[in-house]
Amino acid sequence: MKRQYSLMLVVLLIAMLSACGKQTETKSAADKDAEQYEETESVETTEQVRQEGDNTMTGDISFNFETKTVLLNSGYEMPIYGIGTYSLTGDTCVESVTAALDSGVRLIDTAYMYHNEESVGEAVRNSGIPREDIFVITKLYPNQFADPEAAIEEALDKLDIEYIDMMLLHHPGDGDVEAYLAMEKAVAEGKIHSLGLSNWYVEELEEFLPQVNITPALVQNEIHPYYQENDVIPYIHSLGIVVQGWYTLGGRGHTAELLGNEVISEIAAAHGKSSAQVILRWNLQKGVVVIPGSSNPDHIQENTELFDFELTQEEMERINALDRGEKHDWY
Repeated sequence: MKRQYSLMLVVLLIAMLSACGKQTETKSAADKDAEQYEETESVETTEQVRQEGDNTMTGDISFNFETKTVLLNSGYEMPIYGIGTYSLTGDTCVESVTAALDSGVRLIDTAYMYHNEESVGEAVRNSGIPREDIFVITKLYPNQFADPEAAIEEALDKLDIEYIDMMLLHHPGDGDVEAYLAMEKAVAEGKIHSLGLSNWYVEELEEFLPQVNITPALVQNEIHPYYQENDVIPYIHSLGIVVQGWYTLGGRGHTAELLGNEVISEIAAAHGKSSAQVILRWNLQKGVVVIPGSSNPDHIQENTELFDFELTQEEMERINALDRGEKHDWY
């Protein structure tokens, strides 16, 4: 009887272990299915993020070619093309900025050293365009770093457009960290929305960034096919900082040669575009915001027509091969 009872216990135990094993197996399969679903959902979500709005991913920076904007690390959206106002002064500046705004441009770059902040502000105020739809960048020059608070107030007064969308330090100089910290205070007070730097490269950034609290939203450097900064751009992007180019068409004394470059001219002809448009589009596809300057309304309009064509990878590589490391200004 004891033997029979023991046998029954053994059979019962085996049955229980078998059931437990099946339950564990079933649970594992269910868990596996759930994990696979979650993984698939994650991949699909990632793909949607990449495809939505025809985004071009560049490091941590995404250009949206539908809205023609980029989301800055400050939380504000900035247009990815605009107009630079270096050498434009007085009525010429007002008329050029007005022509740009009439052509759909919403990004304007100025600076204390351009001596035209008043003219830029006048064009913005008289445009009839809502203030929040226009993005204005200005800069503090090193000779202002000794009293940055006064310099910021001066820029606000000259522009007279309620607030400054972005303020940059024009280039490194004595007191640049203290000037940047003063701009950080102006951000907290709502006077400035975003901060940035101009003419800062890898070495300068590595030294500068640990000393400030707000990561710059933008770095603006000389960039064109003869001076491409192919080692600097990815580094800046890796920090979550947008890159903007000045002298995008080569700069004074060099524009004609660059626009006449045989490779660029051939690519332009293939797309039915101008050499200037090809260079600007090349910049955009590299993740570089463009701000070409001009006082010619036709050229200003031409410089906005960058979104109805796309350069092939081969064409991008042909232009990349033109790099000479040839800087056209001392900054």
